[in-house]
Amino acid sequence: MNNKIEALILDWAGTVVDHGSVAPTTIFVEAFKQAFNFDISLAEARAPMGMGKWDHIKTLGLLPDVNKRWQTQFGQCMQTADIDHIYETFMPLQKQKVAAHAAPISGVLPVITKLQQQGLKIGSCSGYPKQVMDILQIAAAEYGYKPDACVASDELAAGSRPGPWMALENVNRLAINKVAQCVKVDDSAPGIAEGLNAGMWTVGVALSGNAVGLTDQEWQNCSLAEQSLLKEKAYQELSTAGAHFVIDSLADIVPVLNEINARLVRGERP
Repeated sequence: MNNKIEALILDWAGTVVDHGSVAPTTIFVEAFKQAFNFDISLAEARAPMGMGKWDHIKTLGLLPDVNKRWQTQFGQCMQTADIDHIYETFMPLQKQKVAAHAAPISGVLPVITKLQQQGLKIGSCSGYPKQVMDILQIAAAEYGYKPDACVASDELAAGSRPGPWMALENVNRLAINKVAQCVKVDDSAPGIAEGLNAGMWTVGVALSGNAVGLTDQEWQNCSLAEQSLLKEKAYQELSTAGAHFVIDSLADIVPVLNEINARLVRGERP
């Protein structure tokens, strides 16, 4: 393992489970509505995806259009107490529904299982807080997905994405020798930034995650022309975020890992 990948650090929703990263997005819309009778769109809810959920809500409130509507409705910008209230509304809703979106994305689980059998360690982290992750882990395990480590967004005092701390905590828990021999895989820009800030190779997942934002069935229902446009946009988004590689799905990662291994043998680093 001196010159080979030691571990993959995988995101959850949109990368391994929940095609389209549907679970968190729809709950944000519902939480804003329940907490303050305030409407946000699914597209707005997706904009900060990948961040810890409290930070996600805060960032939503700073979006120019959302901030303008919030000030019109409430006479001031979103306050910390407002963020807390939305978060407190969000949490039980998310806990109720996250298990319903625990099914692995098509083709992903066999690849992960094979990589584990070959000796790669599988770490994981998420924008979900621990109380949600505890539910999701149990539900995903019933489908056969059992990563070797899991770090939630609220477990570390330093914070979460786009900082490197969750990815580096995986390095700690997995006892990895060299961070440069880790690959961070994510479907969001903050998740890619997390891997880059941690000094890892990064792989963006375009079609199954937040960048496209469609369930598998919704994707299949798109015309070829629509799929082409969505794919181009998603690849551009993740490339702009700094991903070393972009693939359609985690199911397609093996050739990328082979290329990274070849680069490591040549002495290259992320």
